[in-house]
Amino acid sequence: MKRLIWLMVLGMQLSFAQNVIRYKVEKGETVTQIAKKYNVAPKDIYKLNPDAQKGVPENTLLVIELPNKTKAAPETKKKAEAATVVTHEVQPKETWYSLSKMYGTTVEDLQKNNPQVKEGLNPGEVLTVNVPKGFKLPKEAKKQEAKKQEPKKQEPVFHVVLAKETKYGIATKYGISIEELEKKNPEIVNGLQIGQTLLIRGERPKVEAPKVETPKVETPKVEQPVAPKPQGQGIAVVEKTLTTIGYTVQPKETLYSLAKQFNISQEDLIKMNPELKDGVKEGMLIEVPVKPELKTVVKKELSPLIETIQVGSKKKLALLLPFNIAKLDQDTINSTKSRLKKDKFLNMTLDFYAGALVAIDSAKAMGLNIDVTILDSDETKSTSNVANLIQDNNLKNYNAVIGPFYQNNVEKAASLLGNVPVISPLSKDYDKKFPNLIQATTMPDDIKQAMFDFMRGKGGNIIAVVDPKKASVKQYIEANHKDVKFAAFNAQGGLDVAQMKSLFVKDKMNYVVMETEKTNLILSTTSTLMASLKEFQINLVILGENDALDFEEIQMNRLTKLKLHYPSASRPNKSDAATDFENEYKRKNRVFPNQFATRGFDVTLDVLLRLSQDKPIMETFNELASEQVESEFNYVQNPDGGYMNKGVHILYYDTDLTIKEAK
Repeated sequence: MKRLIWLMVLGMQLSFAQNVIRYKVEKGETVTQIAKKYNVAPKDIYKLNPDAQKGVPENTLLVIELPNKTKAAPETKKKAEAATVVTHEVQPKETWYSLSKMYGTTVEDLQKNNPQVKEGLNPGEVLTVNVPKGFKLPKEAKKQEAKKQEPKKQEPVFHVVLAKETKYGIATKYGISIEELEKKNPEIVNGLQIGQTLLIRGERPKVEAPKVETPKVETPKVEQPVAPKPQGQGIAVVEKTLTTIGYTVQPKETLYSLAKQFNISQEDLIKMNPELKDGVKEGMLIEVPVKPELKTVVKKELSPLIETIQVGSKKKLALLLPFNIAKLDQDTINSTKSRLKKDKFLNMTLDFYAGALVAIDSAKAMGLNIDVTILDSDETKSTSNVANLIQDNNLKNYNAVIGPFYQNNVEKAASLLGNVPVISPLSKDYDKKFPNLIQATTMPDDIKQAMFDFMRGKGGNIIAVVDPKKASVKQYIEANHKDVKFAAFNAQGGLDVAQMKSLFVKDKMNYVVMETEKTNLILSTTSTLMASLKEFQINLVILGENDALDFEEIQMNRLTKLKLHYPSASRPNKSDAATDFENEYKRKNRVFPNQFATRGFDVTLDVLLRLSQDKPIMETFNELASEQVESEFNYVQNPDGGYMNKGVHILYYDTDLTIKEAK
């Protein structure tokens, strides 16, 4: 949600009766040019967008308050006059141009209203069209409107997989998403096979579509009581153990896909089910481990680590950062400059390093007794110099190590360093667990879980509006949050407004979790919620970053009046400590810190302060939660070893155009 930070205009009280818009900066534009365009003074733009004083790069979002007499931009005016919205199913040989003429609109407007169409049009795609007021629909369009009233029987469309085809290529060819392709053909989740017959549209007929026959391998029959197969997941409970359940093997599932699905090795799965040695067959009843449900994290009280510093014996900290200096040494001056412009990973490393240096200077100013060594981990995803660094620098005698960046390399460091705490600063992966591995980045599922914990903690009524194409999100909610009610969709794929309204509860806060990137669904959902505010208490919720909310069509006052809530691993912070860090960083580097520089500061300072407490650092991970500039560090011990950060901030849009932290 970093892109939304422009909303933080502290202390600013604006009335939404005024004309407030969001403007996306075009390439080469300046604040002066934009101010002239909307007949406002540059100082008025700076007042609402203080960060604009540092510059306005392309795609920066600005909040602009228009004078009462200022006319809306031509595009906005054109939209206001679009009195009729219709849908159009693309026919063979139709193009953007021919459709724009058919409906009296422009190619640009058509494409803007249908962002889901990434490339050319494909027959069968359904488009949203704004028809200008007074424009008469041609015969072809009227026929389409008439057809919509008739029950439509869609003939199934199949595709036979050819050599070198990919899921992306097939999905693009037919104008659908990979997720939709996998939903209709669950057997391809783990990969395609040449000759497979895939369902693209419609429903499979009772008689299976033609497919390439594969030779069957006969396996000995294993006599087992077959439990009745429930609908949907194919899971039947076996009572003989509390830690396993029975699972009925579905068509085309393999040993590999089963192991991956239940987070277990193939070897352990065979140990639990020896019959699998002879092959996996559809209909087999096997035992699988129960997927652990996500649990509510008890949030520790934040500890002001600065106030409990104990300057004792000297501690040693090492930072293993991927500068990859050997590669830079091989570059010429020009190629190094070019690489610094293009290499995002190197820039991220340098930003993190610059933030860490400010933290180290702060520690020195506090009088902390710590030696810090910074080493080049010389790493890629598959290689690193970790083993040599540990041996050559005797890192086993250090008190803590931050890094490397790639998760497989940080896990290797943890395995080699034994009892030395190894802090993974950036990675969101977590494969192998080690007792000394500290995962500083909060996992995506933990971030979502924190949002649900917050809503339940407020005694809220939780409703979910999930785009039908986001099947995985719906499955996640159904599996982990069984108290959530789902809004329904009508036969045309639109939101069933009446059904959703029936889910609201009076005298309770109704939290509506919205998961979609479709502008039309966002508009219909928020419109329904806005209309219901007179009768119900409602807060809009999203579970993570959603770029679709930045579209100009989504009015800002909708999001603020609905107090949009979202969970985030970082927070806006205008405290004195945060300001001091920003000013010191700018003094040293002549630019304000970005998210990676702030992350470098937060992780490094937090470890330095934990090393300076009156107890071993591993005990501080177990007992003390802390908060730095942007990040919270609330570590929880993993049953399989090590610690994971569960620190999450719940943020919301307030009506004064600021982002605030919900308590």
